[in-house]
Amino acid sequence: MAETPSSPAPAAKATPALKKGALVRVNRAAYEGSTEAGASDPHPPAYIFEGPGELLVVKGTYGQVRWRRPVPDVWLRMDQLEAFS
Repeated sequence: MAETPSSPAPAAKATPALKKGALVRVNRAAYEGSTEAGASDPHPPAYIFEGPGELLVVKGTYGQVRWRRPVPDVWLRMDQLEAFS
């Protein structure tokens, strides 16, 4: 029988899960160099990094964000979004 470690493995950094209706902004470090950034304008608008945008739908690893501007909603990976504070 294998021995179990006496102390549990350190837990991953706990980040609150973003849910529908949450106010978010884009994390610049996670967005730059991503597939989504490559498929978009080479100079993303500042408002996506400043926020807030509202998370409308979460499907798998992607979320649909609506900005408080007259622009289309966008789908971004959830790991590229952070809570607006």
